[in-house]
Amino acid sequence: MPVQVVAIVVYEGVQALDVAGPMDVFSEANAFIDVADRYETVLVAAHRNPLRASNGIQIVADLTFEEGGDDFDIVLVAGAPTPPKAEPEPCLVQWVKDLPRRSSVYGSICTGAFILGYAGLLDDRRITTHWQDAQALAARFPNAKVEPDLIYVRDGQLITAAGVTAGIDLGLALVGQRHGADTALAVAKRLVVVAQRQGGQSQFSPFLTAPADPESPVARIQDHVMGNIGSRHTLASLGAVAGMSPRNLIRHFVVATGISPHEFIERARVDAARRMLEGSDRPLKAVAFDCGFGSADRMRIVFSTRLGVTPVQYRSSFRRSDPE
Repeated sequence: MPVQVVAIVVYEGVQALDVAGPMDVFSEANAFIDVADRYETVLVAAHRNPLRASNGIQIVADLTFEEGGDDFDIVLVAGAPTPPKAEPEPCLVQWVKDLPRRSSVYGSICTGAFILGYAGLLDDRRITTHWQDAQALAARFPNAKVEPDLIYVRDGQLITAAGVTAGIDLGLALVGQRHGADTALAVAKRLVVVAQRQGGQSQFSPFLTAPADPESPVARIQDHVMGNIGSRHTLASLGAVAGMSPRNLIRHFVVATGISPHEFIERARVDAARRMLEGSDRPLKAVAFDCGFGSADRMRIVFSTRLGVTPVQYRSSFRRSDPE
């Protein structure tokens, strides 16, 4: 296999770990592979003047957009702590717009997905970003299929990762795809990180979508669902908990959380099942029943759809050695 040239797009205010995380993965991978197969990583920006990252350190690009041609195998757009409030500078958007032609694989870390969106690369594509910004990304680019609770998502040439340290997972995934799981595991050990959280490992618990007011009817519904995760929940039964009609319940719930009651319930069930699979050896049928899926087959379908892995695969990857 030939040398793989990886370009990371940087700009003023970029998150340093979005840049350094993937770079360190590719750099460490070189210790475990043939020199002829090595990775070469370069930084690309609008100019070569020092750029100040969000944590204060200075970054200097290796290439300008004018110099950066079509000789890249992978191009990743790093993110910033907050999404851009307006369309980024035209030279950045224009250069990113050509990524499908410039590289075999292209994508983003964290809020770098917004830049891909401004470049018109997200329509009808499955993507992810930092969980805090997923709703804003979906609102700004409504034709994108935002997966708010995944570590990374691969959709053809396009690969996107969640926030900050998820860039390491993305890098490990790319190394694993090219050089095998053993090499990715060796790199993960060198970096002292969890051995590649697969794309299927969720970023967050459904509690993170909780409304600001813990005494609100929506919060009561969420508490009720989480406290009775194995029970059957209908709009009528949840409406009784909240003291409102099913129609009002849906409207208030979506306004407060950005998702429907059904979506919350399914996320909550997946979250509860993840914790059981990580922390116990209970049979899959028992986990499925206790978490409200009804059957192991139904739980498998939901896991495969939402997380990209089956419950068996999830347990194999994330099972703790010290169950509670």
